Amino acid sequence: MDYANWLSRKDLEYKNNQLYFSNFNVQELTVKYGTPLYITSEKIIRARYNEIDCVLKSVLHDYQIHYAVKANSNLSLLKILESEGSYFDCTSRGEIYSCLRAGIPSKKLLYTGNIFTDEDFKFAIENEVIINLDSLSQLYRVNKIYDSLKNEKKLISFRYNPEFGAGHHVHDITAGKNIKFGILDNQIVEAYQKAKDFDFHRYGIHIHIGSGISNVMKYQKAIEKFFSIIEKISKEVSIEFEFVDFGGGFGIPYHPGEETFNFDLYKELVIAPFKSLIEKGNIGNPQMKVEPGRFLTAESTILTTQINTIKDNGYKRFLGVDAGFNTLIRPMLYGSYHHIIPCYKLEKGEFLKYDIAGPICESGDILGKDREFSELKEGDYLAILDAGAYGFTMSSNYNSRPRAAEILLSKGTSYLIRKAETYDDLFRSQKIPNHLK
Repeated sequence: MDYANWLSRKDLEYKNNQLYFSNFNVQELTVKYGTPLYITSEKIIRARYNEIDCVLKSVLHDYQIHYAVKANSNLSLLKILESEGSYFDCTSRGEIYSCLRAGIPSKKLLYTGNIFTDEDFKFAIENEVIINLDSLSQLYRVNKIYDSLKNEKKLISFRYNPEFGAGHHVHDITAGKNIKFGILDNQIVEAYQKAKDFDFHRYGIHIHIGSGISNVMKYQKAIEKFFSIIEKISKEVSIEFEFVDFGGGFGIPYHPGEETFNFDLYKELVIAPFKSLIEKGNIGNPQMKVEPGRFLTAESTILTTQINTIKDNGYKRFLGVDAGFNTLIRPMLYGSYHHIIPCYKLEKGEFLKYDIAGPICESGDILGKDREFSELKEGDYLAILDAGAYGFTMSSNYNSRPRAAEILLSKGTSYLIRKAETYDDLFRSQKIPNHLK
């Protein structure tokens, strides 16, 4: 994909050297709302949802798209996705609560945690949220909680670990013998047999091998093993499945010119074989679920920041900005690449290399290394792309810095969907004992 088309996919273009995002002048928005600023396009979120929906619809008639809330839990984004027909995958009580707060009914939620507390289970059961269990011990505990609450035992699901994982970083690979997620082959049949013994009578099964996968072939071995274990469980425990959840992991093109996720190959390796598996008639007629997070929201958001310091130490040039790893931690945490472009671009002038440095008091606070720019000056604005997934949700108050505002662009209007924190917000929940006053 050439650079112009790559930018166009993200709804970015320059007009008279000014950067526009979804037809909004980025610099004007940034001046209006202040920096750092997360700017989100409703149009892109809807487009990405429909991209996946069309892929599934082309092969299957019974499927659900569960948005992975951990990617971005802003209530407005949840409302947008629900209006498109989305269901939701939650990894914590807080994410369930966020969905409920957004008015999303609990029947549209799936709870895929991993280190559950009894309080987590109780909250999910009381709100009738389907649970994906992560270990045998959790089955015994959740069964006791169902009994103590006298709730009917309906649908239960387990997360299967196929031992083949993939992801953009080692921390995001979620399958393998040494990985904390899911149940391995040696316990998975027993898990379903115990669930049946405990009088659960509807069943799902779940898999998720990692996040940010760009090479679709990485799914092949895991999916082949997944299908084999589904047939084994169905035969040995004499059960049928109500749903089969394939997780997410669909990557996005962070690098200029990078190709998009190959859904044609995904259909060939995952969706079509799943349809064939159902047609064999051995496992019931399960619904297919997928759980995209990053794919739906990453490209929807840019993070704008202002240059306050241009520094040349005689060896390295730095652009000092007011966003740091407190605002976008992915570059430091994962070594992730986020493309960075000026909000006002001059075509002429000498191009110089800079490291984009944030204000956090650590040497690792670098948002981009050796990036080339022309004719920048202190006071100019930059846009950091693809910040809509694991941007605000992983932000922090480190160095006692308030978190940034979020705005939404929709049909020619910009909306403030989260106010920037103030310094007072940092101390709102703190209390000083009387003896220290």
